[in-house]
Amino acid sequence: MVTPRLADVAAALDQAYPPAGAQSWDRAGLITGDLSQPVPLVHFAVDPALAVIAEAVDAGAGLLVTHHPLLLRGVHSVAATTAKGAAVTGLITGGVALYCAHTSADSATPGVNTALAAALGLDPARAEPLAISEGSPLGLVGDLPESLPLADLAYRLASVLPVTGGGIRVSGDPAARVRRIALLGGAGDSLFDEVRASGADVYVTADLRHHPALEAREEARGGRPYLIDAGHFATESLWLARAAEDLRATLAGRGFQIGTYVSELVTDPWNFTVGACVPT
Repeated sequence: MVTPRLADVAAALDQAYPPAGAQSWDRAGLITGDLSQPVPLVHFAVDPALAVIAEAVDAGAGLLVTHHPLLLRGVHSVAATTAKGAAVTGLITGGVALYCAHTSADSATPGVNTALAAALGLDPARAEPLAISEGSPLGLVGDLPESLPLADLAYRLASVLPVTGGGIRVSGDPAARVRRIALLGGAGDSLFDEVRASGADVYVTADLRHHPALEAREEARGGRPYLIDAGHFATESLWLARAAEDLRATLAGRGFQIGTYVSELVTDPWNFTVGACVPT
């Protein structure tokens, strides 16, 4: 077994999460790095945050793989006086390449949404796309083996997600039994029409804004589909461990050996919540 070059690792990631499967507005793939540099260790995280980059540098990683892009929107400067510039500078001076698998990992199988589906108790192989956008699937919808109370589903999710300051928000009768689940890791309030069309009992996603969520609940007249907002960072974090495992296996099959590490840093921007309701 030999240590792969960045070109070898990037090729394996491109195969698992084809950049062509990303949405047109996205910026997926290799962001920084020299294709000839060795990659003995790959660091995985949701966000290319400054603390994550420092962690990867300190660990001696040759590559940082994140879900979210660093340069999603155009910038005119990468001077270290800005956060984006400091991130780019930290990566380059630390010798760490950056690869982002955003909507390319959302649409992949296995990927972000199949990991969330499995955590909820769904069989990802029996789930169907919630929607199709630009030829790629968005989200999943499927049925649990048996129904359970809405509150129990929320607590099941809480038991497997990282703890964040925002917690999990739920809209609906805690005792209502649910079985058919629609889900989308990350921000999902653009797909309420598709959720209603799917016949889902509950929609599990994140970043639900006041007006779209209220309108969805009004359309449901207080009934189905209920809503679970489990947090953007949290719903997308479950994919990382499987991504690391799959990358090791793929490269081993090609004669390469790498180490992997999944960051445990919580990069959700919220620290704590005060005055939240609890189910009764």
